[in-house]
This record gives sequence, structure tokens and C-alpha cells, in this order.
Amino acid sequence: MRRFLTTKFRFVLLAALLGAAVLMATNAYAQTPAAPGAPGTTVIHKQNAFSLVLDNIDFVFIIILLCSIGGVTLIIQGIIKNRRSVFMPDATTEMIRQMITERKFKELIEFTENDPSFISKALNPALKRAPSFSSMKEAMETSIGENTAEQFRKIEYLNILGNLGPLLGLLGTVLGMIDSFQAMSASGGNASPAELAAGISKALCHTMLGLLLAVPCLAAFGVLRTVVDRLTVQGALVCEELLLMIKPAEAKPGATPVRPGATPQPAAAAKKPMVPGVPAPTQA
Repeated sequence: MRRFLTTKFRFVLLAALLGAAVLMATNAYAQTPAAPGAPGTTVIHKQNAFSLVLDNIDFVFIIILLCSIGGVTLIIQGIIKNRRSVFMPDATTEMIRQMITERKFKELIEFTENDPSFISKALNPALKRAPSFSSMKEAMETSIGENTAEQFRKIEYLNILGNLGPLLGLLGTVLGMIDSFQAMSASGGNASPAELAAGISKALCHTMLGLLLAVPCLAAFGVLRTVVDRLTVQGALVCEELLLMIKPAEAKPGATPVRPGATPQPAAAAKKPMVPGVPAPTQA
């Protein structure tokens, strides 16, 4: 399953969805009146829906166009930034691990302060809480939560655009239907079916545009949400591993520190419960 989550596969999937949506939109069918001399018959031909939209540009079309540009920008940014090599580079992780091994904590704080990777952003608040390990762990968990939420907020705009697309298309359709019925009412109800069909087809073009905005945005949001969730979990595990390397060695409970040059004393024998009729054990 890992190979289906690679960047190349995600790019091909999104390109296929965009291409399919464009092909379905450009091959819209419409009916036109019959040619003279052939009463009662109709001829069906293909009509480009986009030319119909471009002939009737309104404010709804402009809003959908701006949202589409923003959606494409967010999709491209999400694909570029939500990669492991950008999210948490292996070179950065190895450098942090080397600094911890060499105990260069001052340089480590400066490095994580300026580095934009997920690992550095999570470790920097923890390093500033040293030497209390409990405080360091709490600060790191809080930082991981904040950085994870920030990554999800960046792709949440795709979900918003995907939900707004059908609503904007419906708005344009309703306005177009109102105009069509008003034109039919102004003609006293004598409008031809061809004229009425032309007005309705123009109104439905807004629905098509809204779906063209919604489908790619929602598809990209679903894929990127899965990728961000996987990367943040992996980053949290790496941060925990690095923090444990900083954790100071703890003395075993109950151990007595031995001064240099002193002879360690054997531990005292455990006291046994007194049993009636049995003398207590004595030490030699």
C-alpha cells in the first residue's frame, strides 16, 4: 500500500480526475430546431459548454474562476510541501541526532530555532525547558499538537472550496432560471421551447462550473489529509526518540550512592515475619 501513497501516484490521480472532469464538461449535448423542409424532426449535435459560459460571463462565473485558481494553487502547494523530504528531511534528523550525541545543546537550540522542519519546530520548545525532563516532554507534546493542527489548517481551505463549489453553481443556476422564466413571462407565455431550453442550458453551466471546482478540491483534500496524518505521526515518533536521547540517566530506586574509595556494603537481609516458636534469624 505504500507505493499507492507516493507523490507520483497522487499527482497522476489528481491529473486524471481533472482531465475526466474537463472531458465531460466539453462534450455537452443540446438540441437545435430542425432544418427547413423537415418539420417535426430535430438534429442532435455536440455543443461546447465552455463557449456557452464565455458568452454569458457574470459575477458567479468570476467568483468560481477565482476560487478555482486558489484551489489549483493550494493543491500544487500541498503536493510539494507534504513530502517526507520537505516535511522532515533525513539530513536534518541526522544532524540533530549527532548534536545530541556530542552534547552540543547550545548549537542544537540555535539550529532548531531557525530550521523550518517539523522535527525542529517540535524539539525547540522542549530544549528551552531543560533540565526538567517532565517539562521538556510536556512542551514537546504541546508543540507537536500545534504543528499538526497548523498542517491540517493549511489543507482545510481545499475542503472549504470543495463545499462552496456546488453552492456557487446552484446560485448561478437559480439566477439563470429566474431570468429565463421572467423572459417567458414578458413574452406573455409565447416563448418558444428552443428559447426556453437555451436559457436553461446557460443556467446549468454554472452547476457544471461549481462541480468542476468541487471535485478536484475534495479529492485533493482527502488525499492530502491522509498524507499529513501519516507524516505527523512519523514525526512525533522521531521527536520522542530524540528527546529520550537527551534524557539524563536516572538512578535506580533504592540504590545507595557510593563515595569514591569506599567499600560497598552488602544489602541488609530482608526481615522475616516472626513465627511463634521459631527464633529470629541472627547475623554472623
